[in-house]
Amino acid sequence: MQRLLITGASGTLGRNVARIATQQGWQVYGTYHTRVPPMPGQWLHLDVGDRQAVMVVLDKIEPTAVIHTAFRQHGEAMWSTTAEGPAFVAQATRDAGARLVHVSSDAIFDGTSNSYTEAAKPSPRTAYGAAKAAAEVAVSAIAPQAAIVRTSLTLSRDPLDAHTRFILDVAAGRGEGILFTDQYRCPVGVDDLAGALLELAAGTFAGVLHVAGADVLSRYDLGRAVARAYHLDAASLKSGPIPALMTSTVVADIRLDSTLARALLVTRLRGIHEWLGMEPSAEP
Repeated sequence: MQRLLITGASGTLGRNVARIATQQGWQVYGTYHTRVPPMPGQWLHLDVGDRQAVMVVLDKIEPTAVIHTAFRQHGEAMWSTTAEGPAFVAQATRDAGARLVHVSSDAIFDGTSNSYTEAAKPSPRTAYGAAKAAAEVAVSAIAPQAAIVRTSLTLSRDPLDAHTRFILDVAAGRGEGILFTDQYRCPVGVDDLAGALLELAAGTFAGVLHVAGADVLSRYDLGRAVARAYHLDAASLKSGPIPALMTSTVVADIRLDSTLARALLVTRLRGIHEWLGMEPSAEP
């Protein structure tokens, strides 16, 4: 049986990769940093920013493949986890002779050159985007046979997922927030993304690949779609443009071109309306 190691297995993406991998017959191992994944499995505590600890885990598990999903978006440990950690994982994976699939982000782009193909050069505007871009450079240099997957907003049907919970809380009047009408992404269903990562883990594709959903939606339109899917009143969502004071830290429009992935992969990358099982609404 082939062994799969998932870093960041307690996160939304990591949990779903673990779930689907188990269904596919992988022997699944996962790492966590702050909380044990809420599902049966073989979980190990790991700080991916600790080079020695990463090597110990890889030596212990001897995986066939590694899917690296761990990251931090904020805080003091953001750089060590998001930029340096992938380099350590790439080195340990290479030394173990294992296959590596590294998950990157559309945050490496500044939103001025839509739509973005795999040939686009990183142009991050935020510290998180810069860390993700640095990780790509490290992974490609250390493990050139790795697949580097850039993706967009990842949506889960789990109401505890951060994106979903925020929308549902605002729609139900339990939370405050504004969904921007001029911030665009290509959101992808988490099980579609997980399936694509597992397909790549079992394959040989090397280099950068954009794996995102087929629909281009504003944050507000995404919020309306999620609210309707949960039978909530989408009209209760507050909307508006990105405030001027946030324009230096919020990238307005990043559209990933996933044409190559759709040609290479068997896994379907559905638009978020299809993924939610509904048609786009014509309501204003």
